[in-house]
Amino acid sequence: MTNEKKISNGRIGVFALAMLNVVAVVSLRGLPAEAEYGLSSVFYYIFAAVVFLVPVSLVAAELATGWSEKGGIFRWVGEAFGPRFALVAVFMLWIEVTVWFPTALTFGSVSLAFIGPDTTWDQALSENKFFILSIVLGIYWFATFVALRGTSAFAKLAKWGGLIGTIIPGIVLIVLGFSYMLFSGQPSQIEMTWGNLIPDFSNFNNIVLAASIFLFYAGMEMNAIHVSEVDNAARNYPIAIAIAAIGTVSVFVLGTLAIAFIIPQQDISLTQSLLIAYDKLFAWAGIGWASPVVAACLALGVLAGVVGWVAGPSSALLVVAKGGYLPRFWQHTNKNGMATHIMLAQAILVTLISTIFVVLPSVQAAYQILSQLTVVLYLIMYLMMFAAAIYLRYSQPNRPRPYKIPGGDLGMWLIAGLGFIGSLIAFLFSYIPPAQISVGSPEEFVGFLILLTVFFVSMPLVIYQIRKPHWKDESVTDFAPFTWEIEGIHPGIINTSDKVTHELNK
Repeated sequence: MTNEKKISNGRIGVFALAMLNVVAVVSLRGLPAEAEYGLSSVFYYIFAAVVFLVPVSLVAAELATGWSEKGGIFRWVGEAFGPRFALVAVFMLWIEVTVWFPTALTFGSVSLAFIGPDTTWDQALSENKFFILSIVLGIYWFATFVALRGTSAFAKLAKWGGLIGTIIPGIVLIVLGFSYMLFSGQPSQIEMTWGNLIPDFSNFNNIVLAASIFLFYAGMEMNAIHVSEVDNAARNYPIAIAIAAIGTVSVFVLGTLAIAFIIPQQDISLTQSLLIAYDKLFAWAGIGWASPVVAACLALGVLAGVVGWVAGPSSALLVVAKGGYLPRFWQHTNKNGMATHIMLAQAILVTLISTIFVVLPSVQAAYQILSQLTVVLYLIMYLMMFAAAIYLRYSQPNRPRPYKIPGGDLGMWLIAGLGFIGSLIAFLFSYIPPAQISVGSPEEFVGFLILLTVFFVSMPLVIYQIRKPHWKDESVTDFAPFTWEIEGIHPGIINTSDKVTHELNK
């Protein structure tokens, strides 16, 4: 929030915008999942960047500048397909974050387990389901309490927590990991040959876990609103995105390889391997005392990220609620302007979801199913965003777009179409249980995942169907109507207007 205010008071440079996107996207939590693939993980990272990261960034920039009124993804999808599907899109954003919290906090809990002096005892503690569950709930409810106190209460935590808990540990991991490979005299756990760079596509299981890599790049659309503050956006914004993409891919690739260098593929754990890698690297470097320090830093990074994400999507859903699409109960705010009832409902839901850690056969199995559910729900939102961007080129062709994907309609089809197809493939693959990880019964795993997806998608559809006129508070003036509402037409009809919403609404 502090960064946004600072940016809005002046112009933003290409490098500054690139760094904003890197910080928003980069996380170390998922690196062990891709370290499973060794050198071929490089292929997956680059592939996902080309078919997802770059399309998301460019499409979101056009949508954010063309329809900059409050609502974000709800506004964009609603302009194209109407409020019913717009409610589904924004609900997917809110619910996927809700499902994501237990997986992110599992990583934080494991980090805390490794703060102790005895590595063997620490590893045993990190495998205790009840320890993980108690820490997950404790951190989340604390983060909710902090977020309810307003932006000023967590702005500094989010800023410094991201630096101390993600950026610095990432640099340390990369530097020590490659130093170990080059100077330790120990053999690498992966073969550094060109042949291993290309995945074995004959083994279908090799691309199942890789679907989760798309979620690594999620969030780049959050900073698209800043494109209007970039000089010569048509030229400089794509440059900033290219820099951000290269920086993000570099951190992910190098960090993943650093883990793969020192931990055998068969020993990689989704929840523990990052901390074990630090332990081994610090022991080799003769600074074993640093292991508890970096574990604490990683836990702080998770807390900082969770505090920010507790408030963000809930605030987006609050805007939609005040537009009359949710009952008055969900429009309640406290003295700090925070969405009290929405955030508390989210906390209760996180508590219920987290009990999966006790039900499933292992923490790792729970971690994997929640991770894949998060990918599925988030990709539904992205599929709708890409489709909306293409459709709006035809339904609102004259709408002013300060940033417009070059190449006319063909350029939009190529960029958004590539993102849509990539997201669809990742979406379908996410329903396949990975053979590399024990998840109990594959049939139960897939059935549970499908059931949860159907349930969460159905919720906003039911809410929209039973909506009531009195849900809308006529005194609320900060939610602009859709363009097609002002024009008195339907979203499926071509609107030739060349004016932005606030001009039409005068």
